[in-house]
Amino acid sequence: MSIKSLLMPAITERVFSEATLLRKRAKAEATRLKQGRPHAVHYFHQVDDPYSALLVQVLPCLLKRYAIELNIHLCGAPDEAAAPERAKLERFSRLDAQRLANRHGLAYADPGQQPTVAQVRAVQRSLLTTVNRPLEFLSLAHELGRCLWANQLSEETLGTDGGTEVDLQLHLNQSNNLRESWGHYLGGMLYYEGEWYWGLDRLHHLEARLKGLGLETAGTFGHREFLCQPDVDPTEPLGCHNPPAIDFYFSFRSPYSAIVAPRIFELARLSGAKVNLKYVLPMVMRGLPVPKNKRQYIAHDTAREARFHGIPFGRLNDPVGRPAERGLALIPFAERHGRGQAYVLSFMKGVWSEGIDAGSDRGLCHIVERAGLNWRRAQQALLDDHWRMVAEANRHELFQLGLWGVPSFRVGTMCTWGQDRLWLVREALHLEQAHTASRTPAFTN
Repeated sequence: MSIKSLLMPAITERVFSEATLLRKRAKAEATRLKQGRPHAVHYFHQVDDPYSALLVQVLPCLLKRYAIELNIHLCGAPDEAAAPERAKLERFSRLDAQRLANRHGLAYADPGQQPTVAQVRAVQRSLLTTVNRPLEFLSLAHELGRCLWANQLSEETLGTDGGTEVDLQLHLNQSNNLRESWGHYLGGMLYYEGEWYWGLDRLHHLEARLKGLGLETAGTFGHREFLCQPDVDPTEPLGCHNPPAIDFYFSFRSPYSAIVAPRIFELARLSGAKVNLKYVLPMVMRGLPVPKNKRQYIAHDTAREARFHGIPFGRLNDPVGRPAERGLALIPFAERHGRGQAYVLSFMKGVWSEGIDAGSDRGLCHIVERAGLNWRRAQQALLDDHWRMVAEANRHELFQLGLWGVPSFRVGTMCTWGQDRLWLVREALHLEQAHTASRTPAFTN
């Protein structure tokens, strides 16, 4: 066992613990008070990002509900290193934003294509003069965004009061540099005193933090706990009859895959659906290195999401390389013995919350036997390389669906990406079941 494998679990357990997070927050608040700064939330708006188009519709309510200031920064798209499959990301983002808009009652219609560079620059120049007037900016950003995505921009909607190209580029450079220095790479992001919150999906985490600071304005929203209610995992049977299968695309090195695995398996149990295990090699093992700020954000965000869903996470032993390969090699073996899900859960729990070194025989033996499998037979299964062909076929299939990352899911014709999209999987289970029932012929005597 390497020194890294020995030290990593203890270090990460402390880094990702709730106690550490609370200490960091307390320190940030103490520094803010000492410096006499207001409670300022920073918003990074990317004009051609659909998630930004949704967030500007909700932020006025955030300002009404909490005693905060909003500092606005126009920013650019992530660079190639952070978005290696940009075309797929853009297509999926538009579709996903349409689904989110429907879920939360917001305005957005997927136009089927991205705005042009000239259109984006025109909107940016128009918005530039309002960045220091938050409510005016949000209103204008919503209206211009609506016209931008509908391809209805005109001189009348853009106005004549925009900033110059030189001023715009200076502002974009400053915003992009600030975003990077604080540790992020995306648009549609909110930042408050050391922590990042992505779009509508992480807004409830920010709200919970602001509530804890006593910043909520009394009586503004009645009994509605959050502006955008987070998805809550079901605990009762879903009443699905003969449901379709769920294709679950995952990687053993994906922390989001780790925290969604027990939830998707439980959802399948409650619905009666079969789960098809569609494993792929980690991105970095496919020649797609992940930038440091992206890795760090994902790890901290996963820890936050894991706590919200009550899933153990944080004592890590990175399974990159040999551990992931050995782990994947045993999935077909586990499936042949009817223990596929149990094995995946045991492996995920071992490397992401117990600090087990899956690259060692001792560590992998514990993972295997806990899943109800025979270690001696598992050692023989490790010699079979057929899993590589399966993993590559799964990756190709994922790309054919227009997706590229994990965890991803397919139910019938519905495909989605993200551990926070199980509400879509539930909807698809019911929808596909309804379609199947409508196609079933009725027989009469």
